[in-house]
Amino acid sequence: MQIHELKKTTKKQRKRVGRGGKKGTYSGAGMKGQKSRAGYSKRATFEGGKSTIVARTKKVRGFKSLKVGFQVVNLDLIEKKFNNGDEVNPETLKKVGAVKKVYQPIKILSVGKISKKLTFKDLTFSEVAKKKIEKAGGSIE
Repeated sequence: MQIHELKKTTKKQRKRVGRGGKKGTYSGAGMKGQKSRAGYSKRATFEGGKSTIVARTKKVRGFKSLKVGFQVVNLDLIEKKFNNGDEVNPETLKKVGAVKKVYQPIKILSVGKISKKLTFKDLTFSEVAKKKIEKAGGSIE
C-alpha cells in the first residue's frame, strides 16, 4: 500500500468544554444561581447569608499596652505601715498590702511626709521622694 492509496477518514472533533458560548457546557459553574453568574466573587468570611463569625464575636475597643507600668506607693503609706529601722523592699510592701505584685516594678512617690529612718532596696523613686527619705535619715540601696 502506498500513500496515494490511503482513504481519507474524518474524525469527529471533541467538544471543547468550559469555553462559554453555544458549543461549550457550563464551565464547571453548574446551571443556575449566584455562583454560576459572571463576575461572582465571595468574601472569605461569607457563611451563606448568616452573620459571620467576625460579626458574632464580641467587640473589644481600644488596646492593651504591653508596656509594664509601675505600682505606685506614696510616702505617707510607708510612714503608716513601717516602724523605725525597718527594711522596705517589694516583699515587705506586699506583706503590708501596699502592692499586689512583687515582680512588677514599684515606684515610691513623694506624697506625704516621712520621719522614720528606713532602708529601701530594689525600688524606684521620684527625685523629691529620694530627697525626703535622705532628709529623714533613711538610706536607698
